[in-house]
Amino acid sequence: MKVLVIGGGAREHALCRSLSLDPDVSALYCAPGNAGIAEVAELYPVDALDGAAVAALATELGAGLVVVGPEAPLVAGVADAVRAVGIPVFGPSAEAALLEGSKAFAKDVMAAAGVPTARSYVCTTPEEVDEALDAFGAPYVVKDDGLAAGKGVVVTADLAAARAHALGCDRVVIEEFLDGPEVSLFAITDGVTVLPLQPAQDFKRALDGDEGPNTGGMGAYSPLPWADPKLVDEVMASVLQPTVDELRRRGTPFSGLLYAGLAITSRGVRVIEFNARFGDPETQVVLARLRTPLASVLLGAATGTLHTEPPLNWREDAAVTVVIASHNYPETPRTGDPIEGLAEVAAEDAPEAYVLHAGTRREGDAVVSAGGRVLSVTATGSDLAQARERAYKAVGRIRLDGSQHRTDIAAKAAEGR
Repeated sequence: MKVLVIGGGAREHALCRSLSLDPDVSALYCAPGNAGIAEVAELYPVDALDGAAVAALATELGAGLVVVGPEAPLVAGVADAVRAVGIPVFGPSAEAALLEGSKAFAKDVMAAAGVPTARSYVCTTPEEVDEALDAFGAPYVVKDDGLAAGKGVVVTADLAAARAHALGCDRVVIEEFLDGPEVSLFAITDGVTVLPLQPAQDFKRALDGDEGPNTGGMGAYSPLPWADPKLVDEVMASVLQPTVDELRRRGTPFSGLLYAGLAITSRGVRVIEFNARFGDPETQVVLARLRTPLASVLLGAATGTLHTEPPLNWREDAAVTVVIASHNYPETPRTGDPIEGLAEVAAEDAPEAYVLHAGTRREGDAVVSAGGRVLSVTATGSDLAQARERAYKAVGRIRLDGSQHRTDIAAKAAEGR
């Protein structure tokens, strides 16, 4: 099978790495990719938001499967354009991807499906914003209704900050604050069958101790030793399957990757948000633990044959990923800085630790930063403590001027807290 992956971040590098290890994959392409993906896949330039261009490239390459990584192309209908030329594609239609593209749409689906989530108001005027903020009180949870690259959510006790964020959005969802730890649970689905992956936890805040602004994610780990062993079964029954069934009932079946962001509250599991694609950086740790070859599972979702796939096989190992971000992230990041130490990690730490590229590009013989989140340093180990130690050892070899990373990824979980 020839596989084309669309995107150019660390999530796509993780997908390409897994696909490159799959004996069923005869050729692997990525568009547009990055400097790290170029080591495992053949890169092609493409506007990832241009469905016609992606479909034409897939046709030209003779791809037997297209995997759409990021959310923006899905919401723009890229998967629809590829399906229209008869090529199997892993990723939902534009209509189904509204589950991520509109927080208000997701709330409506959850209400119809009986999925437990936070109480919320959809607001379009300053008067509605003020009423909603007053109704829920602090801490305030304010979400831009549309896509915002993981930075559209503000959780704050500062009323002025909450109001300012809300008024900066065309349409905003204001909801009650959910207490308790957060969990990310992915599921692969063909619109009928739902195949859950292993849960992970990511770290959204920029700074240690969950301080600082929200980001796209600064690190992640899996498994979750503190989680109830029945968590996946519970979420399957109360969240994932009902959501897939409801979307199919509406005539907009969801096939691809359904991502549930969950809060484990004192009143039970509640959905914080849905995404319509693999999460970044959770994908990096979840795929590090997946033993089952990836291509046939993704193809099963794309072709409606997921029910014929055997159960997924998981490694016992734990995995930790630490994001190295550029200077000033998540504000306007500095780019163009040379990255050193990549060869040292490959020589000294592989295969237990490796670097997945996010915002990088090649300039001559050098690899330089090209985005806010630059690298995801990922490691496996017999437990979280060992995986964490290996990840941070590899992080210590990377040199990028002005870069930043959190030092506490998976620290509490590794210590049994």
